This record gives sequence, C-alpha cells and structure tokens, in this order.
Amino acid sequence: MLLVDLAVRLAMALCTLWGALALGHRLPLGWSGRLLGVAGWLLLGGIWLWLYGQGARLAPVAGLAVQMLALLAWWRRLVPSAELDWADDVAHLASGRVAGEWLEVDRVRCFEWQARDAARVAWEPRRYRLDRLASLDLIVSRWGRPGIAHVLLSFGFRGESEASGAAAIDDFLAFSVEVRRERHEQFSEIGGFFKQYELAIIAADERDAVRLRSNVRGESVTLYRVMLGERERRELLLALVEEANALAREPRFYHTVTANCTTLVFTLMQRIIEGLPLDHRLLLTGLLPGYVHDHGGLVPGYGLGELRRLGDISARARAAHDDPDFSRRIRQGVPGWADAP
Repeated sequence: MLLVDLAVRLAMALCTLWGALALGHRLPLGWSGRLLGVAGWLLLGGIWLWLYGQGARLAPVAGLAVQMLALLAWWRRLVPSAELDWADDVAHLASGRVAGEWLEVDRVRCFEWQARDAARVAWEPRRYRLDRLASLDLIVSRWGRPGIAHVLLSFGFRGESEASGAAAIDDFLAFSVEVRRERHEQFSEIGGFFKQYELAIIAADERDAVRLRSNVRGESVTLYRVMLGERERRELLLALVEEANALAREPRFYHTVTANCTTLVFTLMQRIIEGLPLDHRLLLTGLLPGYVHDHGGLVPGYGLGELRRLGDISARARAAHDDPDFSRRIRQGVPGWADAP
C-alpha cells in the first residue's frame, strides 16, 4: 500500500510539473500572464497533493485528472505554423526535385557569417548531378555539453569535367535538421520538449554550415566519412529531399528527443538499410558516431577514438576560413579522404 501511495504522489507531482512547464513555454499571454498561469497551476497542484497527504484519496486524484484533461485539450489544439517571422538563417526550408540526372534544390543557404547573429544573407537555387554523387560525410558539432551535439550530413559531388574516374570531389551540399526559431527566440533544450519551435530542414553550402559552428561559434567540429554504397548514398539524399518537401508542405514541431537531427537521420536510414536496431545512443546526438561505427558505417581499420581525433577539423576550418578550397583543406588527414581525388 505504501508503494501505491508513493507512486500516486509521484505521478501527481510529475503531472503538476509537466503542466507548469507546458504553460510556461506555450501560454500565449506574455510573460506576466504566463507567470500567473504557472502560479495558478502550481497552486492547484499543490492543493491536490496536500489533500492527498491529509488522507483524502478520490477527490484530489479526480481534481488533478480534470485539471490535466483541460490542459491536454488545449495542448492538442496547438499546431505548428509555416507563416511566422522567422530568423534569417531558417527563413527558407529546403525543397527540391529530380529532373533527369539533376537534383534541383530551390534554396541553398550561402551565408557569410560575421558573428553568431550577423551574416550576409544569401539563398541560391543550385543544381547537382546525381551521377556525380561520390561521398557522404557525417559532421558532428559539439559545444561542451556531454552527449549533446548537432549533426549534419554533407554530400560530395565530383567536378563537372568528368562524371567518374579521377575527377575531384569539389562540390558539397550539407543538410541540417534544426529548430525553426522566430526572430525574437533563443534556443532552449527544455523548450524543445514543449512545442516551442517548429522543425526545419535546411540545405546549405558547406562553407556556411561548417564555418558557422567552427569559426563563428567556436564549437568543436568532427568530420567522419560514411561508407555507404553508391545506391544507398543516392537513396539517402533523395529521401532527405523528399522529407524536406513534405516538411515544407506540412510543418511539424521540433522535439528535443523524438524529432531532432539524429532521429530524423536514423528514420531515413531505416528506410534504406533494413534491420538497423534502436539504441540509446540515438537519444543523445553526440553519441551517433559510435552507433554508426559499431554498425560498420565509418572507415574500417580505425577505432572510434582515432576517427574522432583525426576527424577533428576545428583548427583546419579556422585556418581555411576565406579559402575557396575550404572543403578540401578541412578534409586533409581525415580517414577516408587522405587518398581521395
């Protein structure tokens, strides 16, 4: 009986806490209104807990249940939007189409970043030859929080002088699954649990996506070459474009655990490679390289620690900041790229 009482008390406390956080992040009443809403919610939850502690059973549980049902009815009515005052870097979602052997991407972000929140804004339509798709890299950017990172996928294409053979891989298209923030918003991992942000898939020039993290934000950036076959690489790229098109048509909420950069990549990979198992490392984006390594997706013959050390491109990216050959220079010494044309 004691364990049942403890379980009920814990459930009541968690419901009260969850409701307070949900109201604090989403109640559309301004800061003062949100504060009053959260205070009222906590007061009611505290009263039900106190009554339960005094020996009442049915009334406090029923009271909190009605309170939660009312909150959840409101919660379900919150829907993502496509028409808000978005921050410049997430103003346009990726979208594209296949035309013969060409992939046409409508808006590729090509910002020249001067500071975290200042850049020369540029979005360009670009075309890529699918028969020249030759590489895939996993780029992981960390900012000091254990297990937390941002993940990008960068697809490399051979130069247009040759479709195969010794032509260099010299054109890169990066995809980034991000929070779609409004202009006035700052990112919060907690807010990502409570429908505070929409989800964005951004197509970006690699010099934009990498330099923002390594050179402007000062994050630690690691590049891993992914050993997918030609067919799987192409299917993954087209699946990403398909997912981006779907998101552009129908917005979705970002979620810190269930709808982020890692979970979306894993979902797409499951469509291409059958039998990929679920793993706790999929919940922590910073652990994704270990998952890929254990399933044979990284360059063979190296331990994960060595791949991480050799793939650390942070210093090279800063040194190559304005170099037109930025993408080649950051890959110098990275396993899988040492002998690449």
